[in-house]
Amino acid sequence: MPFVFDRSRRHALQSLAAAAGTATGFPVLAQDNEIRIGQSIHLTGPMAATTSQSLKGQALALDEVNRAGGVNGRPVKLIQLDDQYDAQRCVANVKSLIDTHKVSALFGLANSQAIGATLPLLAERRMPLIGIYSGSPALRVQQHPCLFTTAASFRDEVVQMVRNLVAVQQADLGVVYLDNPFGQLMLPVAEQVIQEHGATLVGKQALDATGANAAEVSRALAANRPKAVLLMAFGPSTVAFVKAARKLIGVPVYALSITNVAALLQAMGEDARGLAITQTVPYPWRETTAITRDFNNAARREQLPVTYEAMLGYVNGRVLVEGLKRSGKAPTPDAVIRGFESMTKVDLGGYEVAYGPKKHHGSAFVEITIVGPDGKFIR
Repeated sequence: MPFVFDRSRRHALQSLAAAAGTATGFPVLAQDNEIRIGQSIHLTGPMAATTSQSLKGQALALDEVNRAGGVNGRPVKLIQLDDQYDAQRCVANVKSLIDTHKVSALFGLANSQAIGATLPLLAERRMPLIGIYSGSPALRVQQHPCLFTTAASFRDEVVQMVRNLVAVQQADLGVVYLDNPFGQLMLPVAEQVIQEHGATLVGKQALDATGANAAEVSRALAANRPKAVLLMAFGPSTVAFVKAARKLIGVPVYALSITNVAALLQAMGEDARGLAITQTVPYPWRETTAITRDFNNAARREQLPVTYEAMLGYVNGRVLVEGLKRSGKAPTPDAVIRGFESMTKVDLGGYEVAYGPKKHHGSAFVEITIVGPDGKFIR
């Protein structure tokens, strides 16, 4: 039996306490009136750390709306099934969420291969999928009738990297890509963007998923004398490469937002200093917008560290809630799709999304940060 994590459990306990006469500070909501949202994601396994903070961030947003009375008076219940980063498990979980758990929408799937494997099923069942944790351009090339993204694509991130490097006259670029389906997808994207923006690709190297050949890759790329390196990788391999590149190449390394995992940056130690990372959500430590203030207040309440990963999850959850609000009192899957397509321009207090019948990708926001002393980010 798959592991099920019910994000509304704490809220249910609080509601029971209120019924017994304990003050909870928010109204009791009937649990049989809940809006069920389904999520298949890697809760366990070697890749679990890559989304653990984002899951905590999305929980802040959903707990927040339930504390305020739910969506249109109904609590939001998140049902999570563990797919261990396996595409076949993900498809099986999605079928279970649709057929057994009767969800109104799917939310926050990760793993590009797994998401791609579910898309035919979603189209067949007319089941919306909101806010994936993947920037894969392949999932955005052709609009899917049921997929709505909430953040920029990896291609948007590479464009920002190359534009920045061309502007500072560091346009002789090397590319390091994972020797797996993700890297094989991202290599031609990087090559195309480099060509489009007048930069020069001086060398490219495939990085083993374990990072075992990081030193060899770095030596080979150093011989091409790049002015900067685009790192099209994620997971443990990035630690080995960043450490090797600092010693053997000695030029700026630009990494995708999925490299921004606290555990990985901690493992890099001082070698992470100077690493450039693209970000697809606002800088979370500066409480100058409504959404960053809301996030920080929620994080303080739950004693959750402020990170980009948690901010991404929080933004994802907030966008989901906005779409549900526009889906009416009975948010069927079709109603959720109509609700999102009605969000032509929505400002969440410093983070804007825009959808429509012919526009299912809500944001292209990207900015570049630098890892500074003690792993702190500098804009």
